[in-house]
Amino acid sequence: MAENPTDTPLVIAPNLKRRLSGVTATVVRLIPVQAAMIPIRATGPGLPPEVPHIPLLRAATLPRDRWRVWHARRNTEMALGLILRRILRRKFRLMFTSAAQRHHTGFTRWLIRQQEALVATTPQAASYLERPAKVVMHGVDTEIFRPANNRAALRRQLGLDPDAVLIGCFGRVREQKGVDLLVKAGLRLLPDRPRAQIIFTGRITADNRAFADDLQDRINAAGLQERIRFLGELPWERVVQHYQALDLFAAPARWEGFGLTPLEAMACGVPAIGSRVGAYEAIIADGRTGSIVETGDLDALADALRHWLDDDAARQQAGRDARTHVEDNHSIQTEARALVQVYRDLLAQT
Repeated sequence: MAENPTDTPLVIAPNLKRRLSGVTATVVRLIPVQAAMIPIRATGPGLPPEVPHIPLLRAATLPRDRWRVWHARRNTEMALGLILRRILRRKFRLMFTSAAQRHHTGFTRWLIRQQEALVATTPQAASYLERPAKVVMHGVDTEIFRPANNRAALRRQLGLDPDAVLIGCFGRVREQKGVDLLVKAGLRLLPDRPRAQIIFTGRITADNRAFADDLQDRINAAGLQERIRFLGELPWERVVQHYQALDLFAAPARWEGFGLTPLEAMACGVPAIGSRVGAYEAIIADGRTGSIVETGDLDALADALRHWLDDDAARQQAGRDARTHVEDNHSIQTEARALVQVYRDLLAQT
């Protein structure tokens, strides 16, 4: 959406990273929803045209006629907000959202102390901020992420087996995501379960090529290359379709800031298995919408997969419950409204 000079925003959401990342994905999906609630614009490189946007130079030179909110999600964005506020004397209220579940560096802690409002995506992330923060968990667009009308037909369209029990794991292929754990669990379970298949989607970067090649060698040696497949990086619309094609989702990550993929799967009516990282324990109802397993525990992951693979009725009920759970608790509209309330509280300060 092109900037309209007569439509001056009250909130600026910077995105100072060109490559796709979890933060960029948050901005892309959230800003259009928030724009229906408050005048908000994203700024920065690499944003798609449908995201309400204002050029960075224009954002930095907005008139000083009233206070606005600068909503940062990265250190660089917090630093730029401080420059705009303290050096260029722009009237920005400073706000930061953190997903990190680790101790922050001294510089980051200093930046955080300069913010007027803090948001954390999980209670765990809030505990590392050393200041009061409002917890606003991520949500998903339940109109985009929804069950397929005809899963078998969709699978045929995507070149997937319509009769398989299909497990998915989506995101960049690397050790942090526990991809190796899912492959090893598949090598253990699939020989005795001829319907079961696993697909991975996501980019393989140069520094993870050897890691991925080793996994592919193991799969080939077991003769399962037609049933455990790496599909590579897919266009966003195709990723959504692949969620809708699944029977079960697995997110056995060793570390995660928040982790949207189980929510996206659950919104599509797919039960999810997650490890004890990020927000997985808060978003997966263990035993009802999927399973929580100990981080890095191959045996626990294999046991959870075995349970859902071997009980079709329980898996299908969990998928229905997962969709309802996301609609009731984790819609993107709920997230957007909570953040807009923080903006309004900041703008109301005298």
